[in-house]
Amino acid sequence: MPKNRTDYVILGMLGIGSGGSGYEIRKAIEETVGSFWGESYGQIYPSLRRLAAEGLVEERPPESRSNTRRHEYALTESGRACFREWLRLPFQNDPPRNEFLLKLFFGGEAGPQVSIGHVREVQRRNRQMLDTLHGIEAAARNASWQHPHRRYWMLTLNLGLALTKAALAWCESALTELETLGASGTDPVQAAATLGREPITTETNEGARQ
Repeated sequence: MPKNRTDYVILGMLGIGSGGSGYEIRKAIEETVGSFWGESYGQIYPSLRRLAAEGLVEERPPESRSNTRRHEYALTESGRACFREWLRLPFQNDPPRNEFLLKLFFGGEAGPQVSIGHVREVQRRNRQMLDTLHGIEAAARNASWQHPHRRYWMLTLNLGLALTKAALAWCESALTELETLGASGTDPVQAAATLGREPITTETNEGARQ
């Protein structure tokens, strides 16, 4: 059985296509699920060798094709059955590690302008992502071909669009709030005192040890 989710991504890509080399699989990942799932070449090739050894994919030798020396892989029936079994299992999302949110959470230690800069960068990235998703949407809707999985692909795209638009709306709201804080000139130490807390400082810690 596959040992990690990279294996299942490869099985899935081979399942919706007619096969391909490691390079072609990597490119397909980037062009389809790349906005929410990334894989490196360093992960793909060991997975392909492992899947071939387990009989879940089959390797096509380069002699069988012309003008290329790259090995291609195709999904076997055992591989398709294994992939479908995995699809039925409950999904498991990894615990998030978001440095932007971590810095925003502690943003009061640096002042509003620092957080404003971070939020504007998130805004820029999401605008770029929205442009990319709109491009994919336009291409998909104008496509003359109809793949049997197309509706599932559009559902993932629509969620990406909704989440990106929501993030941009949040950015606008956050910038308004942070700019208001910046205009008030509130200092982090003064804010702590206003809330009835002693700010953590070197002097306080030294005093507690005496």
